[in-house]
Amino acid sequence: MSMKFIEPKNKRAEKVNWKISERTRSIVKYYAEYTEFTEEEIVDEFLLNILNDKKFLEWVKSKRYNKRILAQIFEMEGDERIG
Repeated sequence: MSMKFIEPKNKRAEKVNWKISERTRSIVKYYAEYTEFTEEEIVDEFLLNILNDKKFLEWVKSKRYNKRILAQIFEMEGDERIG
């Protein structure tokens, strides 16, 4: 039986001041309750799925300072999604 290690939480989190609809807020709230994650963890996890959008990644690669952008949005160098 193999042991599953605990992944560290992102300690570089920053508080943001966004306005979202009441409906979206309720969805996040109840999904967090269902999954037993915090609302912040739910939003973070869902937004990271944007990195699977191939058109977005192509757009990033077309930007002038794309290395800086890629360094900001990917924690690991050489991510297979940017290749």
